[in-house]
Amino acid sequence: MVINYGGGAPYEEDRMSEKSSADGPDFRQGVLLDKLVEGQMLRGHVAGEPALLVRRAEGLFAVGATCTHYGGPLAEGLLVGDTVRCPWHHACFSLRTGAALRPPALNGLPRWRVEQREGMAFVYDPLPAAVPATLPAAHLPASIVIIGGGASGNTAAETLRQEGYAGAITLLSADSSLPCDRPNLSKDYLAGTAQADWIPLRPPEFYSQHAIDVRLGTRVTAIEPAAQTIVLSDGTRLSYGALLLATGAEPIRLNIPGASLPHVHVLRTLADSDVLIASAEAGRRCVVVGASFIGLEVAAALRNRGLEVDVVAPEERPMERVMGAAIGEMVRTIHEQHGVRFHLGATVAAIAERSVTLSTGQQLDADLVVVGIGVRAATGLAEAAGLRIDRGIVVNEFLQTSAPNIYAAGDIARWPDRLTGQHIRVEHWVVAERQGQIAAHNMLGRLRRFDAIPFFWSQHYDTTIAYVGHAERWDRLEIDGDPAAHDCAVSFWHDGRKLAVATVGRDLDSLRAELEFEQKLGR
Repeated sequence: MVINYGGGAPYEEDRMSEKSSADGPDFRQGVLLDKLVEGQMLRGHVAGEPALLVRRAEGLFAVGATCTHYGGPLAEGLLVGDTVRCPWHHACFSLRTGAALRPPALNGLPRWRVEQREGMAFVYDPLPAAVPATLPAAHLPASIVIIGGGASGNTAAETLRQEGYAGAITLLSADSSLPCDRPNLSKDYLAGTAQADWIPLRPPEFYSQHAIDVRLGTRVTAIEPAAQTIVLSDGTRLSYGALLLATGAEPIRLNIPGASLPHVHVLRTLADSDVLIASAEAGRRCVVVGASFIGLEVAAALRNRGLEVDVVAPEERPMERVMGAAIGEMVRTIHEQHGVRFHLGATVAAIAERSVTLSTGQQLDADLVVVGIGVRAATGLAEAAGLRIDRGIVVNEFLQTSAPNIYAAGDIARWPDRLTGQHIRVEHWVVAERQGQIAAHNMLGRLRRFDAIPFFWSQHYDTTIAYVGHAERWDRLEIDGDPAAHDCAVSFWHDGRKLAVATVGRDLDSLRAELEFEQKLGR
């Protein structure tokens, strides 16, 4: 089996082409060594392909300048040791190998051979991506089953092959579509500004080429830990050497009159987003229930499609519970400037075919209703199997559950977080991917602790909020800059410890905050 995780796949290159440019020096013509400052990146190009030239104490490195996730400009990112981090969504790449070390990037960077002579550095031919050696089968699971086709499940499957595991991998997904870029479903894809072929994380042939048996529309009804077997809805039994539970979360639905009407939607899957897009094409007025990240991103996307949007939520300010009053007020102002109408301090009491009735008695016209009031961890299988449950599946620092050879990752996993000193569960895409990666290593016997700093981003029109760390509560906020000007960093403190930082318009500050938290953990 030949696996190449070097350069981006063709569909990723298409996605990045509009954001890439070949400015700066042509590294093939040579660069004076005196211009290469230790610890800084020089942006240029190699045969028209954007590239970075970096000088470290141990040598010179030339790698691609464009993040393989969404095309972020790595030259505006952060060098940490022999790695470079993307300013947009915190992907991390090796300068030595070009490999994508941490999600959300799945593909590595191109890299080139560098030579020094006569006081200059010259960049020459491309270097091939490293091909992992096949791991010996001894002491490895004979087979690995992954339940869940989301961020954790997909990343785990890829990481297993990337690390040279040659045993059988079966990925069981209740979804009807291949693993997809879920954050995009409420952002650019729903807004109509992202192409449909951007959404799958990998094309179908990727899974066959890497011998990953993906079974869509497949539901697991039972786990039998003692027998190391799972049972499918059709009665089929599958044995496993190691099992990863990555079942994610399910949207919470309203329990009010009219909640089951056909024009009432939730948004979790690609099919959900497609149905909502079709409804938006025929509708004129939308009521969004809940001022959550998903709810407000949906509001922004539907405003982009020209719909009138009303948002109903019980809180005084959107996002205040997570982000604080200042950013909450900023978010509200942004949406109101784009025509969104807020009905705060209210809930939805009933839904009719063409209207929504609020708890205040007010009626709102509605051709469609989108419910974004949170999600619930899908822990039913694990609970029935006798695994330890506490507001999620309890795992240790290696993402192992209370049952032998069973791991859990993503929205369902509650793990011991070293930064807060508590067990936490986080419903973030990047966290889920990074947990899938670590779970894969540990299923191979590596015993690698999961101690990544949680990160997520939320997009509202042309304004993005980045958040690192985890603060379920705080007793002090420090605001540097002006949220109203979309230029700020907000630090969340509790009991004298900084637990999280939210930034707007300060990508590099977000990366530095992540690094600061890592250094506190001794990483």
